[in-house]
Amino acid sequence: MDSRIPQPDPAIASRAPVGDSPVRSPAVGPGSLDTEPGRRYTIYLVIVALLGWALAAYDTNLFNLTIADITSELGISASALGVMGMLVYAAEFAIALWMGRVMDARGRRFAWMLCLIAAGVFTGLTFFVQGFWSLVLVRALASGFANAELAVSVTLVNEQVPARRRGMLYSIVQSGYTVGVFMASGMYLLVSGLGWRAVFLFGVLPLVLVAIARAKVRESPRYLHIRSLRAALGRGDEAEVARLQRVMPVDVPQLEKGTFRQLFSAAGGVRRTAVSLSITWLLYGMSYVATNIYLAYWMAEVKGWASSAVAALLLVGGAAGVVFYLVGGLLGERFGRRSVLIGSAAAIAPLALIILVSDRSSVLLVAIFLLFQATNGTWSGVGYTYQAEVYPTRVRALGVSWMSGMLVGGFMLGSLLWAMLTATTSLNSTWIIIAVVLGAAQAVSTLFLPRVAPGQELEAIAR
Repeated sequence: MDSRIPQPDPAIASRAPVGDSPVRSPAVGPGSLDTEPGRRYTIYLVIVALLGWALAAYDTNLFNLTIADITSELGISASALGVMGMLVYAAEFAIALWMGRVMDARGRRFAWMLCLIAAGVFTGLTFFVQGFWSLVLVRALASGFANAELAVSVTLVNEQVPARRRGMLYSIVQSGYTVGVFMASGMYLLVSGLGWRAVFLFGVLPLVLVAIARAKVRESPRYLHIRSLRAALGRGDEAEVARLQRVMPVDVPQLEKGTFRQLFSAAGGVRRTAVSLSITWLLYGMSYVATNIYLAYWMAEVKGWASSAVAALLLVGGAAGVVFYLVGGLLGERFGRRSVLIGSAAAIAPLALIILVSDRSSVLLVAIFLLFQATNGTWSGVGYTYQAEVYPTRVRALGVSWMSGMLVGGFMLGSLLWAMLTATTSLNSTWIIIAVVLGAAQAVSTLFLPRVAPGQELEAIAR
């Protein structure tokens, strides 16, 4: 959005009716959530969003906990498991991008319900798989919709919560990932005695409960405004377009291009934002492969740790990570989200080097713990609010969905690079290239991200 476009006139905005009308647009502004009902709804929205993201992590970790039992019963080899992983990543990428279009076409609320219900259905259908390809299909769809949950949540929640508390509130939502890890572990311990299939069958229950809670979530007023504007443009109703522009200015020439073309077709703020964010999140996803996904394997093979010891450390790190998500959110409100991203990324390469060169258990414990927080807690505590802030409303849904795809793309490229390097060089060299070098490159890339002062309305930020 061009900074020269006038911001909404409060007097005009206050007269705009509230509702789902495709013609009349609801008011958008900081005052809309300052009343007591507004506060209650904000708390409700944050809790429901937290539980939804927790259940996305829950589904992923249910599969991680049962994968050894599944592959043993179905006779799936390690190489076939690698093929399945790549196909699941591909599904996550495709569904994330598709969900951006669904958010624009049918609304954020509809997409949110679709993600959770679909993830629940395919989580339950894991009970019935009988072979490799049925497992691939079910897990690709379950993981794809669970991963897309993040993109929808980022868009819907950040478009509704108050500007002055947006970063802190969404850091609470993002901390739900660690809640999901504990929920999955608890469910596994409770019902794993009945077999791995029962774990997925019982795993549907919490998904159903959260889906019911989501029925009371409102549609984003910003989406309703854009929908109204598109409808007025389609009818050629210039008077209505002018009224809607007074309520909340939108770059109409860009809006008329269609959603995806607005991301990359023209030089300017949106394209610069999309390119810089894409590079950063691709590098983040690639380095994450070493610093998180294959960390336990690397520590067992190189440092001689038992996998259970690394798992226990990460479990503790996950519990403490709830605090670090909130710390990240608080720091982001005080110093800006970009500054926290820069600081988090700058810590990755030095910590990875300490883990590489040190053999002292106490040093490794501290370094791994801090690395986990830098790549999860403080990074994620501000990173996803930041994504929602830097895109204008007219392209926010697809922009955030694109970023979910970039993260998955980073995982895919990082996994491929890991496989190539481990086949041709040592694990130490692999760690240096992926954890240290790519981690440092991630830190450098954050320096090129747009600056965003905290506490601003979304319409005052995005360019």
